[in-house]
Amino acid sequence: MSVSSKWVGHQQEFNDLELFQFKIDRLQKENPDKIIAGGYLEPRALYTSNTYERTGNSGRESRTIHLGVDFWLPANTPVHALLDGEVVTTFNHPKDKDYGGLIILKHQEESIEFYTLYGHLTTDSIAQKQPGDNIKKGECIGYLGDQTQNGNWAPHLHFQIMHSMLNHIIDFSGVACYHQIDVWKGLCPDPNLLFKLENLKPHENTTNEELITYRKKHLGKSLSLQYKTPIKMVRGAGQYLIDQYGNKYLDTVNNVAHVGHENYAVVKAGQEQIALINTNSRYLHDNINQLTKELIETLPPELNVLHFVNSGSEANELAIRMVKAATGQRDIIASEVGYHGNTNMCIDISSYKFDGNGGKGAPEHTHIFPLPDAYRGKYRGENTGEQYALEVQKCIETVHQKGRKVGAFIIEPIISCGGQIELPDGFLPKAYEYTRAAGGLCISDEVQVGCGRVGKTFWGFQLYDVIPDIVTIGKPLGNGHPLAAVACTQEVADKFANGMEYFNTFGGNPVSSAIGAAVIKTVKHQNLQQHALKIGEFLKEELKKLAIKYPIIGDVRGQGLFLGFELVDDNMNPLTDHADYLANRIKDHGILMSTDGPDYNVLKIKPPIIFTKENAEELIFYLDKIFAEDYMKSIKKYSNK
Repeated sequence: MSVSSKWVGHQQEFNDLELFQFKIDRLQKENPDKIIAGGYLEPRALYTSNTYERTGNSGRESRTIHLGVDFWLPANTPVHALLDGEVVTTFNHPKDKDYGGLIILKHQEESIEFYTLYGHLTTDSIAQKQPGDNIKKGECIGYLGDQTQNGNWAPHLHFQIMHSMLNHIIDFSGVACYHQIDVWKGLCPDPNLLFKLENLKPHENTTNEELITYRKKHLGKSLSLQYKTPIKMVRGAGQYLIDQYGNKYLDTVNNVAHVGHENYAVVKAGQEQIALINTNSRYLHDNINQLTKELIETLPPELNVLHFVNSGSEANELAIRMVKAATGQRDIIASEVGYHGNTNMCIDISSYKFDGNGGKGAPEHTHIFPLPDAYRGKYRGENTGEQYALEVQKCIETVHQKGRKVGAFIIEPIISCGGQIELPDGFLPKAYEYTRAAGGLCISDEVQVGCGRVGKTFWGFQLYDVIPDIVTIGKPLGNGHPLAAVACTQEVADKFANGMEYFNTFGGNPVSSAIGAAVIKTVKHQNLQQHALKIGEFLKEELKKLAIKYPIIGDVRGQGLFLGFELVDDNMNPLTDHADYLANRIKDHGILMSTDGPDYNVLKIKPPIIFTKENAEELIFYLDKIFAEDYMKSIKKYSNK
């Protein structure tokens, strides 16, 4: 029989063991004359049992590097010894994702003593052998077990070579942590030294340095990478991202993966629909109506018309186009450090961009009011909402002085790039009142905060008891699939339908609609809005306790699982370098964080909303540990709070 290396290097692509089993079964049927084999030092994300997890000085880590080779064959396939040897171990490991039946042989070749390990055998196999038994080369030592006997795996043989048993008696690790790989390579040599099979030779993988070099040469020069030492991610699973070595990172940043990376229901909905048809919205289809119904159920009755697009940027672009059609005006009022997308029109209303590096300031028809930050903004403390609303009124007066009228006022309910800024009490109702009195429309940019993330309400604007004229929805709606939407009133929709057709090739296509509906249904059926509230409140309280312990934390803010905390010195000056150090340092402990705000001194927390209390406790534990490090305490003097 020949050996196929078709599976070498690909285990990390499988989302679950059932799919893995299916793929193995299919390959065996397609290639009955071949042994399906997979490889030495291969990183795998299949080891899901807690026995593969440990917590060390560098935080949580998983054993993911395979130290042997696997041969996938049908259950009850006989297994023969490669060399003369002596049985030193026969043991049944019945736990989930363990060895099942295990036999280890000791060999002596001239002056060299070494061991071979045969895992995932039947229980009868190990009953027939006893430690001390002599085994001849080619002798049958057992049979491959099925899932009821082999640790609940697809039937296969795990074969491994060891120079030493390290005083183990009944087992030996078949998987190791990536950062210990050099030690394990010396202890467990490549089994292909015995087989000498061409297809079992380790594959050469592209290094991160090579990927970075290629990016710098051929991708846009303005593209950035996260972290001082970038990571290559190859898989997502729930609230985790997994790199090419199988290392898991707790993701506190990715609000795009709203209901969890590679959520099963969402992936299944997309797969099933794309296998049938994907086309544009000029044809009738149930899916676009179903997604519309799911969204309308979450919105105030006034907002009952939807247009589907492909991104948050495109949603805001369309919203501004609607404003121009409905009001005949071009002047837009927006917040300082606001960000609304990467298209031309969105950049023109995004102070975060045009007031930053490479920007040229506000265009003629954009009017910026001060960031409504009650902690370090122009107006500080309680009861600042009216003062910031009057700044919106000043913008309105500026528009009037130019002989024009207001088109719209746009803002995020919690300002993301501005540093997770909660709007001061009373600000938004007054700002809406002033805008509407001037004939303008009110836009709530929910691209980052929407779909239940803020916990108390499904949409961010509902936190402030207002109803916008237009709502833009983005990132969370597709859970990583390019899908966004614009919700508006009938009045706005009627004025927008002025004879010029609005058509979007991919907006609202059956696949995107199936995925979006699955996301909203998952939020509803799993009570994830309530979950975000519960976990968010717990995490926020724990962060406030850290702020008492470490006065470098100047403010903790946000709602639900859209939180932030700001690092400042005694004089409330931003500690940008400390924030950067924290984000990069906590990565060493397997947690992903990122900075934001005008001074990049705010750590933002916006994970998938399936984030658990245990995840929150882990985050707090390592934040506490890092805040206690010398660098984080290297501020001249803390003031009491």
